[in-house]
Amino acid sequence: MRTRTLGQGLVVSAQGLGCMGMSEFYGAGDEAESIATIHRALDLGVTLLDTADMYGPFTNEELVGRAIVGRRHEVVLATKFGNERAPDGTRIGINGRPEYVRSACDASLRRLGVDHIDLYYQHRVDTDTPIEDTVGAMAELVAAGKVGYLGLSEAAPDTVRRAHAVHPITALQTEWSLWTRDPEADGVLETVRELGIGFVAYSPLGRGFLSGAIRTPEDLAPDDFRRHNPRFRGESFRKNLELVGRFEEIAAAKGVATSQLALAWVLARGDDVVPIPGTKRRAYLEQNVAADDIRLSEEELRRIDEVLPVGAAAGDRYGDMTPVHR
Repeated sequence: MRTRTLGQGLVVSAQGLGCMGMSEFYGAGDEAESIATIHRALDLGVTLLDTADMYGPFTNEELVGRAIVGRRHEVVLATKFGNERAPDGTRIGINGRPEYVRSACDASLRRLGVDHIDLYYQHRVDTDTPIEDTVGAMAELVAAGKVGYLGLSEAAPDTVRRAHAVHPITALQTEWSLWTRDPEADGVLETVRELGIGFVAYSPLGRGFLSGAIRTPEDLAPDDFRRHNPRFRGESFRKNLELVGRFEEIAAAKGVATSQLALAWVLARGDDVVPIPGTKRRAYLEQNVAADDIRLSEEELRRIDEVLPVGAAAGDRYGDMTPVHR
């Protein structure tokens, strides 16, 4: 797989692997298959593995840690803090206080079984703690050798600027796909490019909707969080399914899977963009990785833009958008 550079020097694979769904949110997991998927990703040249302390909670970091034993040198390891949860899964809130930053990092290092984290993100912005204080504590982790590079997730342009003034921010992770084109409209993409910050696109397949595999809400497991997501419910689901149907026609004409076309579109947005599609199965991983070889013509990009322009998707991307873009 080709590589791309985030920020001022973090070289990663052109696609990463989102590991969240291996432990929570998208139905039952299979640890053996999940670890096999991570191993296969490394074999295929995928170096960027993305996790967070709140996934599980806590168990996803442990799973990733077990998977990379003996292969740490092949991995650019990214994790996050800030969405604080209790061991039973109860959501405590968003925490960016300096003392919490330090304790969260130490806990992640223990769970991952490593001595440093390559890319450490603030998962969500804590509006009760100045971003300067949070990033200042993160910068101390860099100085201590516990963290290599710093990132933010779902941060607004002004927050990104203030954070970057304290310590260079290497990557901003935000949802970006043909289904969620907010970064193009809200100034986020423009800001990170001005500052030389890389963009890591999570949910580049529209939480699976752009794969074409979801035809009714009943296709989702009973405990799949998407059943409660506004875009997967009622009239919004029907409208979004119509959009995907038109997108599938373009994929068929191109001779590629719908999911591959969606990934190829994100990859075509610039060499500073790295999508991190999540999967817990090797077959889907291999299909995703193959999208790295797809090239889109100007005409194909134009047709895609006509079918799925900015703001096309029906419904909010979260039931509560309060923690997003602050």
